[in-house]
Amino acid sequence: MTDMVSEAVAMGGGGTMPARTRVTGAQLPLSLVHEGSTVVVSRVRGGSELRQHLAELGFVEGAEVKVVSRVNGDVIVSVKGATFGIGRDMAKHITTA
Repeated sequence: MTDMVSEAVAMGGGGTMPARTRVTGAQLPLSLVHEGSTVVVSRVRGGSELRQHLAELGFVEGAEVKVVSRVNGDVIVSVKGATFGIGRDMAKHITTA
């Protein structure tokens, strides 16, 4: 059992948390997420213009992101029904769980 699931059971959650929240607490920048993985955005860092741009693309807290392909930190992702590529510099600003 992962740490969060154990914690939920201890707090009376009974392990009924949705599958996407069953994580060990590890957080990675999107640029390091493995190809084929689906992750949840936990934080977007950067200046206000960058955060606004990423939000308009669908990178908001709680959004599910599937990494379709990855090469040297550049990623092709699927988020909210759209598929597109982002560079590693932008992907480093998106923290996932």
